[in-house]
Parts: sequence; structure tokens; C-alpha cells
Amino acid sequence: MDQVASKVNFDNTELAFQAQSDAKLKRTYTLYRLIDNPFLTKIGPPLLTSSFKIGLPIKGIVKNTLYDLFVGGPSLENTDQKTEYLSQYGVKTILDYSVEGEKTEFGFDTTQKEFISTIQTAHAREEIVFSALKMSGLARFGLMEKIQMEEKLSQQEENEWKRAIDRIEEIASLGYTLNVPFFIDAEESWVQEPIDHLTEDLMQKYNATQPIVWHTIQFYRWDRLAYLEKLIQDSKEKGYILAVKLVRGAYLEKERKRAQEMGYKDPIQPNKKACDDDYNRGLELCIKNHSHVAVCAGTHNEYSSKYLADLMAQHGIEPNDPKIWFAQLLGMSDHISFNLSHGGYNAAKYLPYGPVKAVMPYLMRRAQENTAIAGQSSREVELLKKEMKRRKLI
Repeated sequence: MDQVASKVNFDNTELAFQAQSDAKLKRTYTLYRLIDNPFLTKIGPPLLTSSFKIGLPIKGIVKNTLYDLFVGGPSLENTDQKTEYLSQYGVKTILDYSVEGEKTEFGFDTTQKEFISTIQTAHAREEIVFSALKMSGLARFGLMEKIQMEEKLSQQEENEWKRAIDRIEEIASLGYTLNVPFFIDAEESWVQEPIDHLTEDLMQKYNATQPIVWHTIQFYRWDRLAYLEKLIQDSKEKGYILAVKLVRGAYLEKERKRAQEMGYKDPIQPNKKACDDDYNRGLELCIKNHSHVAVCAGTHNEYSSKYLADLMAQHGIEPNDPKIWFAQLLGMSDHISFNLSHGGYNAAKYLPYGPVKAVMPYLMRRAQENTAIAGQSSREVELLKKEMKRRKLI
């Protein structure tokens, strides 16, 4: 096949930051310059956590900085403003209830109700195209860890796991009824197997004609390309649409540390190149099997985003094909999201929400992720600086 290239260009800062006023652009630039400082990013999370614990009045500072950049609002109703401004520029929304650390049945039930609300809201508003959830919001982390270790469960634990399955089943059934797709996000490798098995069962049940249940594959793990190949083969044999979100991953340091401490084989790729290569091969596999595979490229990597657009062009797939999406996090990589949307591609932003204190773990990961990803925050700074120069703000 001839190498047909797409016309995607991620250097257009006018399009990338068209939704930001001059004042907003300056604030974002200042914040990213702070995030780009590894020392501040390293000491910031423990300082903020300690400050909240002892009751220091820092909520307002956090709310007007990290929170405003990366979070949609304290509640589902408060996400409207950012959803609407994204929609004005053709960028869709993925609702993500980002409160973490629930450990009680009451907490899991409350989280389930919130997930159900996101699906109902997405059904009512065309600019919201996905909901997203974590199984650890619906089931106890330690229970999933025990299941993966194949340890015998007590009757109480069996009942506990059944309630967790009932929660996700109710969510999936509603998504199917309302035709609202949702992502089941990936988690740490030592609880991922039960999540994999459950998601596979749900896809087989609900994805016969439409990609409703979406799996997530983290390519910072060296075994995930083979797993994707297995999923593609299984979907062919069992007759369902495989829907997958491909990401690089969010738990790298934690994974390596645990593997070293517990003496098992490191599940992480040997280097960044290996991760990048597997990720891009994963995109190839999905496009080659496009007839029965739906894919979302959840990435802030410019090369991978351009690579997927090029693959689509090479295979004669229209930019707005409903089975192919690009997704980035709110506050990150606007030059990818907005330029893709301008080019007619399906682009969406993860829009997390929740009270300031409750979403602190999410915020800390975002700040650290920008520092950990080679050049991510520096790239953001340079793009923001370029646009400020274009507007003659500096």
C-alpha cells in the first residue's frame, strides 16, 4: 500500500490555544513553568498532602491553579462550563469521576451512582461522548489483589466480589440501553487480571453491534502487545466488537518499586523506545483489524497521534470514523486535541471532576506525569510561549 500521509499539523498554536483568553494563557504558562521544575514537583505533593491534613488554608490556592487547569469542577453539574467551551471548538468530553480511595460498601455504592449519573448525562448531551470508570472505585483493591493471586476467598469475600460485579453489570447494562460507551480504565498490574477478565466478559455481552464497553491497555507493560493480539483473535472467534483504549501507563515508578521489593519479574518495558514501539504496533493492529476493532488513542505523544492519523489515511478511513478516537487529559496537549478536531478527527478530553481535597491524588499524578514524561511539560511551556509571542503578550 502506498504511504499516504495525513495533513495533521500540531505546530499551529493559534488553533491549539484558541479557547484561552490572554489572561488564561498567561496563567497556564506560569503554572506549567512551575510544573516544569522537577524539584518543585517532587516536594509539592507531600507538602500539599500535609497541609490539607493539618488544616492549612491552601484549598483556594490549589483550586485556582492545578485544580482549575486539570479538573472540570467539584461536581457533575459544575462540568457544564468546560464541556461547553470544548464543544465550541469541536472537542468532545469524556466524563471522569476522579474521587479515589473508596474502601467501604457505602463508598462503592455511592461511586456507582455517580458513574450511572455520568452515563445518563452523556445520553442527554451529544458533546459528551464517553464516561470513564475504575474498578477500584467499585470494588476493594485488596480483594482484587487476592483474586489475582488465586487465593481462596471466604464466603463473605465471594459475596463482596459478586456485589462488585453487579455494580459494573448495572452500569454496562445502562450504557448499552442508552447507547453510551464507557471506558474501564487500567490499574496496577497486580490487580489487572480480574479487571481484564471482567471487561472481556462485558465486551462479549454488550459489544455485539456497537462498541459500548471499552477496555484499556497500558503499553508500559512488555506483555500487553501479545494480550492485544489475543483480544483481537478472541473477538473474531466470539463475534463481538473489540473496543480498546491504548495508553502508555500511569503507574511506572510504583510498578518497578514493587517488583524489586517483592522479587518478581519487572512487568515494565526495558526502555521508552520499547514502550513506544509496542504502542505504535498496537495502533497498527487495531487499524488492520478495523472492521471489528474500535480504538481510542489515549496519548499525549505527537508521533503516535500523527502515526494513527497517517494509518487512517493509508487505509482509506475517514477522519471522523466513529470507531476511531483520540483522547487527551484536560489541561494537557491542547495542541494535539484542538488541531485534530480542526482537521475533522474525533478528539476528546478526559474531564475529571470531584471536590478539591478528594481529587488531590489525581492532581498530584498529573503534575508528576508532566515532569516524568520526557519533555512533556517543557513542550507545553514552549508552545504556550510561542502563542504568547504570536499574540504579542511577551
